[in-house]
Amino acid sequence: MNLEQIHNVYFIGIGGIGMSNLARYFKTLGKQVAGYDKTPSVLTNELIASGIAINFEDNVTLIPSHFSVESTLVVVTPAVPVSHSQWNFFLQNNFVIKKRAEVLGIITKDTFCFAVAGTHGKTTTSGILGHILHQSGADVTAFIGGIVENYNSNLIGNGKTVTVVEADEFDRSFLHLHPNIACITSMDADHLDIYGTSDAIEASFIEFASKVEDKNKLFITSELPIDGVVCSINTDAPYRAYNVRIGNGSYVFDVQTPTEIIKDLHFGLPGKHNLMNALMAIAMANLFGTPTEAIAKGIASFQGIKRRFSYQIKSDEKVYIDDYAHHPTEINAVHQAVRELYPGQKVLAVFQPHLFSRTRDFAVDFAKSLSAFDEILLLDIYPARELPIEGITSSWLLEMVSNEHKKLLTKSEVIPAVLASDATVIVTIGAGDIGEMVPQIKMAINETL
Repeated sequence: MNLEQIHNVYFIGIGGIGMSNLARYFKTLGKQVAGYDKTPSVLTNELIASGIAINFEDNVTLIPSHFSVESTLVVVTPAVPVSHSQWNFFLQNNFVIKKRAEVLGIITKDTFCFAVAGTHGKTTTSGILGHILHQSGADVTAFIGGIVENYNSNLIGNGKTVTVVEADEFDRSFLHLHPNIACITSMDADHLDIYGTSDAIEASFIEFASKVEDKNKLFITSELPIDGVVCSINTDAPYRAYNVRIGNGSYVFDVQTPTEIIKDLHFGLPGKHNLMNALMAIAMANLFGTPTEAIAKGIASFQGIKRRFSYQIKSDEKVYIDDYAHHPTEINAVHQAVRELYPGQKVLAVFQPHLFSRTRDFAVDFAKSLSAFDEILLLDIYPARELPIEGITSSWLLEMVSNEHKKLLTKSEVIPAVLASDATVIVTIGAGDIGEMVPQIKMAINETL
């Protein structure tokens, strides 16, 4: 497909974090962009404000009449049900329909493509890399799976020759990409509703890795069963972060590359997992030829991703952090960062599980991760694209949590429960609609300070 022939782009599921950055991208190219989503959100409001027409009713008559079969590309999210009327209209009338991953593959095929893969860390790593490259003056567009604080957007830049993309393992999407330089941050089991087994996930990552023929251009962590250039914290490796200390609320560290030592890098995101994300981004930018000074400046000025250890309140009396973590490994990373920053303080975690299948597949690990907090408030499972699974409920999960300071509650009960707690550090965690509650929780806590 030649994107030059496309004048109109219609998105089914336009409000998704990955779909919306493509919508923004096509808008910057001067295309007519419109779409459907199930419910209004902050993202859809922003898209509408930018001039994109969005409808929230699955009605064929709401598709713009001038979006003809000859000039329109239709982009669908994997979450759309097969019964969707608009999707079926486009199918029956022979429109060109592509998944988001396929469209990313088409966009990146003729660019120098950085692909960031891994079950955790993709968004932060690609955000850091996109920011470094953009700040250094590279002709880059970075498609980010979260809102980058520096830009208040999930799209960085509007370059034509270099792209940064998240290589998403969900639905094997990353196999559509054409990476020139890539990294794999982690390979934990996830999306077992798609893959079935952890071996199948591993095989998929190995297939993705094979797309990078020169293994000197594939960056990995030491524990991965894949050939590539190892990045490590403290232990000896071609790219090594060491002499790590905390100064003025930030990490300060040195990096050994194959050719030089970069001293006293400053990085403001907490947690060892974020330090590894930064190191991966540094390695890719370094290999690309980005000047050392530009790397140091980009790392120091990166403000983070919304809902990734996002400080909502940071006072002497109370700290409130919001995080997108929805896998036990990610919850452990949040816990590690909180304990490192606030040793000896009481920590309350409010968690909303995401997907029935993920809750079922990792229930024991979820229970162990949650038990590490001092107090746990658990919400019902957010279904997203799934129907309920018999026996898989939040009350079932809560029974496995060993910490006795635990409670199952509804969304309307969250704020009273948070205010009743004597915890000095509060963390909201989850990938569902718990993120929509953050402003109200923040306001309620602030009113008590």
